[in-house]
Amino acid sequence: MIRAVLFDAVGTLVVLREPVGATYSRFAAAHGVRIAPSRIGDAFGRAFASAPPAVFPDAPPEEVPARERAWWRALAHGAFRAADPTQRFADFDACFDELWRRFASPAAWAPAAGAEAALAALRASGRRTGVVSNFDRRLPLLLAGLGLGHLLDACVLPADAGAAKPDPRIFRAALAALGARPSEAAFVGDDRARDLAPARALGLHPVDVASLATLADLPARIDAIGAGCKE
Repeated sequence: MIRAVLFDAVGTLVVLREPVGATYSRFAAAHGVRIAPSRIGDAFGRAFASAPPAVFPDAPPEEVPARERAWWRALAHGAFRAADPTQRFADFDACFDELWRRFASPAAWAPAAGAEAALAALRASGRRTGVVSNFDRRLPLLLAGLGLGHLLDACVLPADAGAAKPDPRIFRAALAALGARPSEAAFVGDDRARDLAPARALGLHPVDVASLATLADLPARIDAIGAGCKE
């Protein structure tokens, strides 16, 4: 029986209302820096893919939010420089402050189609639900602001586990939080390398969110996985 269902956050349970490049381009233009959304979007994607994990195991808990913010600042600064090294901000920190607040606001995000219905149905069936994400400590408030937080039993972040996906330690921390063994849990994600492959390697049942019309179809998929486990 599948007793717990874990979700990736961005791209699976929640989605941006506009592409990162569009947001970065718009906020930069307000500070006199004009870079096409496609250019800054591509540069951000490359910077994010090559950045070290936002994990700070030696930091006291009270310092982690500041270190997470500094990690994002460095990423944003590098993305802008890579997109167009000729452009210079008069005050980059002012622009970054606005971007930080924007992505901390539920106004920048939306629940993925069918997310609330899926979580409600899973919990109604007696299953526990949780998020495993490489996001930062802004995520729980975002999920609450989007009306999903009360439908989740756990939200496990790198700051909690001392590790980021695809490291198995963050998956194990989430399983422990939900009181489930790997064989009793499914993991729903959109990234093969960070989500699906490590979940499968650990013994969870991976579900590619792209294989669902919407998340509203997930409870039936979980029932089918559970039935297959009994055979």
